[in-house]
Amino acid sequence: MRHRYVCPIRWADLDLLGHVNNVRYVDYLQEARVDLLRAHRWPETAGSEDATAALADALIVGRHEVTYRAPLLFSERPVLIECWVTELRAGSFTMAYEVYHEDEAGGRTVYAEASTVLAPYRFDIESPRRLRPEERAVLEAYLEPVPRQRPGRVVIDRGRATHYPVHVRFSDVDVYRHVNNVVYFEYFQEARIRLFSELGRTLPGGDEARVVVAQTDVDYLAPILLRGEPYDAWSQVAQVGRTSMVVESEIALGDQPLARARVVLVFFDPASGRPTEPPATYRESLVRALG
Repeated sequence: MRHRYVCPIRWADLDLLGHVNNVRYVDYLQEARVDLLRAHRWPETAGSEDATAALADALIVGRHEVTYRAPLLFSERPVLIECWVTELRAGSFTMAYEVYHEDEAGGRTVYAEASTVLAPYRFDIESPRRLRPEERAVLEAYLEPVPRQRPGRVVIDRGRATHYPVHVRFSDVDVYRHVNNVVYFEYFQEARIRLFSELGRTLPGGDEARVVVAQTDVDYLAPILLRGEPYDAWSQVAQVGRTSMVVESEIALGDQPLARARVVLVFFDPASGRPTEPPATYRESLVRALG
């Protein structure tokens, strides 16, 4: 069984290319996930007035993997999101998603596929906990088992990485006083744009070479909190292909890593919408950035 969520698209969700920005997809996934849990009165989403109970029944995100399949344009027609469970463990579970439009014949245009690793957590005592039997029963109804592959580890070389100071806004913080998981994607996007600037090119979508995000994987290692001083984000070019590149990033507090990301970007021709090679001079700057 799969849960279907009808998600409206906002004009503010669009980027410079007129597409729904890659960050906003993660917002849509969160809305679909919360809708599924709310349908079963999961404690975190049931609107309990007992703050202590809410803190004892929270879910935290451990990892996001998002693959972008096609550009999603603004429309008054909502986008549909199916979500289900692919793995159940004692203290965590993995949800999968498909973001799509469906025609009258039932054919689908898929815009993104994704997965999220979640874990029950007690904020009142700052400790993870196991899934309760009633919680497992809810999730088992949506279970379509798929083995997970162990992700590769992102290792940042600060000697060649570009630095970006991450300033936390008050609106970035969720009900648990932590920066919401969606906002991390914004931080990594800002850090990536700083990297592009350091490499001597215009913003993504500029005239020199246009890029789209094809894949984003984010690992959440420790919470980011609201504070006056900025955190440190470091980004580096990790791979350069013929029509694509990989950027790896890390957000840290001093030597303590708080989150890591690996992003695949594809250069494309706006006239044809197909992948293309970047200008030779720019590709040379990318190769130099590999160190």
